[in-house]
Amino acid sequence: MGNIYLFSLIAGLIMAMLIVPFYGLNGSDNQKKGAKKKGASKTSRIPMIAFAVLMVILVFAFYYLFNIDRNFTSLWFFILVSSAVGALFSTGKEQMVKGLLFIGSLLFGVYLLTAFLFNAGEKYETAKMDQQIEIKTFDETKTPASVPPQFARNKMRKAFGQVPNTSYYELGSLQIQKVNGEYVYIAPVEFSGFFKWVNGDTTPGYFTISATDSTANPKFIKSEMIYTPSSYFGKNIERHIRMKYPTRIFYGDVQLEIDEEGKPFYIRSYGDFISARNGFDAKGIVVVDPLSGKTESYPHGKVPEFIEGAVSPEVVSLQNSYFGNYVHGFWNSVFGKKDVKLPSDEGTEANVTPIFDENGTMFYFTDFTSPKEGVDSMLGYSLTNSRTGKATYYTGNLEESYMDSEGALQIIEKKFIEKKWKGKMPVLYNFYGEASWLTPVLDSNGFLQNYFIVSAANPEISVYGTTPNDALRQYKLALQRGGGTLDGTSKAEEKQVSGTVVRVYKEKSGDYTAVTFLLDNRKNYIISSEKEPLAIYLKEGDKVNLTYQDTGEIFLPVVQIKVEGLN
Repeated sequence: MGNIYLFSLIAGLIMAMLIVPFYGLNGSDNQKKGAKKKGASKTSRIPMIAFAVLMVILVFAFYYLFNIDRNFTSLWFFILVSSAVGALFSTGKEQMVKGLLFIGSLLFGVYLLTAFLFNAGEKYETAKMDQQIEIKTFDETKTPASVPPQFARNKMRKAFGQVPNTSYYELGSLQIQKVNGEYVYIAPVEFSGFFKWVNGDTTPGYFTISATDSTANPKFIKSEMIYTPSSYFGKNIERHIRMKYPTRIFYGDVQLEIDEEGKPFYIRSYGDFISARNGFDAKGIVVVDPLSGKTESYPHGKVPEFIEGAVSPEVVSLQNSYFGNYVHGFWNSVFGKKDVKLPSDEGTEANVTPIFDENGTMFYFTDFTSPKEGVDSMLGYSLTNSRTGKATYYTGNLEESYMDSEGALQIIEKKFIEKKWKGKMPVLYNFYGEASWLTPVLDSNGFLQNYFIVSAANPEISVYGTTPNDALRQYKLALQRGGGTLDGTSKAEEKQVSGTVVRVYKEKSGDYTAVTFLLDNRKNYIISSEKEPLAIYLKEGDKVNLTYQDTGEIFLPVVQIKVEGLN
């Protein structure tokens, strides 16, 4: 606390010196007449001390309550008001000096308040992204982290009885992480109020639940924490970080991350202003042990391996805004809007959605749309590395018009309008070479009902299934029926095989039939009757020649089939 005391003392004395005249209102006449200078000095000393004490208390209360950085540039408004009051009540040269200070602080304040008009180009440069056309095809042998956080949070709340002294606590913010090779949601247990904090002193731990398996149940992990977002005074985690780093610039909320042994840590992003106390450019994170309060600072590039969100979702959302709005400066973002693209607000965390690639690296996904009202066409999408902040912007196939996330949610809402189900957490994947929205669907109580997949380029192609893999299997057939690309995965290659049919299973799928069959090579294949109408006559014992995509799935998609005696 020593730093805030010293800062408050210095700032309070400066403001008191600016407000209180060194001489009384008649001080200049006394000087001219050679009257009692010593007496005038004594009369001015009492209000000086009183104002100094008042200003010290005021500055301390302001910085302690609002927890902002303690740089002297943050005092500009106090200096502005103090110099204005001081110039009003002083005379002579003292009035002139304080008047000049007032004008200087006023100009500085105008500079700070109007910086956003002139530093838009700098903001865009800090957020500038590499640009590509398409993301590589999703590997269907991997299950995407597709459990929506609303559903995970709902299940955690229902399992809250596992927490000791349940009435003291409530569920904190949810975030996703990869731990020991598994994708999981993590949510700390927080105090539910001031008096609960006084009585409880520490929080008992956190919840974890699978982010890929909707049938999994949440687990409560005991791990006491003293420094938390819901604690008060010096035990509040944000205030604790500020006391350790009084001049640092922080942005975004604190997040809980756990290491491979399950030990929790709170992290927060720090960085620099773009210019004039405006804008933000992330540089690293601060990591806090919530039990001991030990604090470490890491620049990007040296962040511990277990930490996924070294760049907070709030920072990524801000960078997306810079990149989308300020391509041609601030004024263009307001009037002309040439090349402006608006980041979506459909993300699960601060308008962005965390996803993982096949290597387990976490990215923040955001789609961008046109600023023109009533248009649901997607202009592109970005993936931002959650550890480095490096971002790539994908334009998609410029020859096709892609539907944005809002359009995908509207399709789901119309599809289940009677049941009042809604889509949550839409993410764009490249399934079988087709840009596609995968969206979990929740009922009005927040329970997961199914997974919906719709083509971004061909919205008439859509399916839903009880699991992501079930929806993918149906989507594969729908693409065959609808003439989609069905190029397979990035690892798939087209192969040929001959054999004898051992088992056949036929299932009605819309106006057509999905034919699934097992060959004597012990591999399974699937094809739609729309692609090959004669496939409905397939039976056990038939000899066939196939061309298929080796996707690595259980059911391999057939590109072409020839049945002896039929073709």
